[in-house]
Amino acid sequence: MTKEIKMIKDRLNELKETLNPGVELVAVSKYHPVDELQQAYDAGQRIFGESHVQELVAKEAALPKDIKWHFIGHLQTNKVKYMAPFVSLIHSVDSEKLLKEINRQAEKNGRIIDCLLQLHIAKEETKFGFTPQEVTDFLQSGEWRSQMPNVRIVGLMAMATNTDDEQQIADEFLQVKSLFDKLKNTVFASDDYFKEISMGMSGDYQIAQNCGSTMVRVGSMIFGNRDYSKPFTFQ
Repeated sequence: MTKEIKMIKDRLNELKETLNPGVELVAVSKYHPVDELQQAYDAGQRIFGESHVQELVAKEAALPKDIKWHFIGHLQTNKVKYMAPFVSLIHSVDSEKLLKEINRQAEKNGRIIDCLLQLHIAKEETKFGFTPQEVTDFLQSGEWRSQMPNVRIVGLMAMATNTDDEQQIADEFLQVKSLFDKLKNTVFASDDYFKEISMGMSGDYQIAQNCGSTMVRVGSMIFGNRDYSKPFTFQ
């Protein structure tokens, strides 16, 4: 085992020891080169999260095929087709229009693509997503079941406000959990697959998992900090 692989393996093990039972780790690998992802793979990680479609497609082609690729960034409808053949889960479905396009591309590829509906709960206009009322109205209508048979809504995703106020962060995450429970007991009462709540990143994943998150998106604690001033390369 090389020194680099051991370092990433140690970081992964330390991180996983802090996770509650049943919480899944999505290793956020955006802007990190293929060799670092390979090191994490060799250390046992199988779920990676990317937020740029071009980067995701290139990495998927270069890395082992049993990786589960999650798309976690803001997604434009015209980019869906590039990852539709292989993406495992799309966290950031923030509109009905986008969900329809995912369904269309999934059908073309003979697939059913798992999706999370993104909620806008943060006190920041820069974040995307449905409001809780919009999600409720859309799902309760039930029209998506017949109109979009090639997507499977498996849960919710959200990002908390970027703040040091841990109580505010917890309150926002609990709002997501409350809505999830309401939907689980009504719209998805007969659907075992509706079970995921993706919330929590490096700075707030502990709060998120204690508020009911089933999936945390963590990058810097595994790969270290990335120099965003340098252009991404696959070397």
